Amino acid sequence: MACFQCMDVREETQPAQRLRRRVSWGKGKLREYKTGIADYSESIAKLKTKANSESNTTVISSLQSLSALVWRSITRERSPPSDQKTTFRLAADCRSRMKPPLAEEYFGNCVHAASAEATTRELLENGIGWAAWKLHLAVTNLNDRRVLEVLEYWLYSPFIDQMGRLHEPYNLVMSGSPRFNIYGCEFGMGKAVAVRSGYDEYFDGTMWTYPGREGGSIDLELCLLPQTMTALESDEEFMNAVTEFDPLLF
Repeated sequence: MACFQCMDVREETQPAQRLRRRVSWGKGKLREYKTGIADYSESIAKLKTKANSESNTTVISSLQSLSALVWRSITRERSPPSDQKTTFRLAADCRSRMKPPLAEEYFGNCVHAASAEATTRELLENGIGWAAWKLHLAVTNLNDRRVLEVLEYWLYSPFIDQMGRLHEPYNLVMSGSPRFNIYGCEFGMGKAVAVRSGYDEYFDGTMWTYPGREGGSIDLELCLLPQTMTALESDEEFMNAVTEFDPLLF
């Protein structure tokens, strides 16, 4: 199921308007927000079951299943040429992937992108299970050796990424994690009402995942061009995951 928040986003260096939405999928019954109530059925579990069934496996995760749905749906509404390559990048924590794993006290970043690539035709002619399996392989293949290769290459040829250049027209980038206890950050004012990402990372095709505020669900924040966002809200496959929809206005 899904609930959305609409917000105009403009950036001086990129004048094209962006729209942002907040989408939630999860388990449970009714969940109340300031200005809307969303019915969270077992859409995540159904997506996961469908993805694993289509791929004849049991190892595809809930997040990989959800990512596959989003990848297919947004690509369909962007309407790229059938032979256009599209990439879905998942930001992955590499602390536990290193050999030996990094200490729990390690303070620096250790994140790398797990990337899956497909043409528009491949992505749309195959089902969610096919896309989810591509994402699963991208995650499982991100290991200690791959991370060290990237580090060695950077030492040989240092560079600084510019965020805007990372987001090509038909690609998607997902950051964050529904496993990170973001609502556990308490500063004496009570539990946060909602979580949002930073303004400087709003580019077409970026998204962030957070755990649902009450647990048992995944919140997904999307930033897309207005015409893509409008089309996505009418996408049959995407909205079939919705059992009840109300705008989220806070």
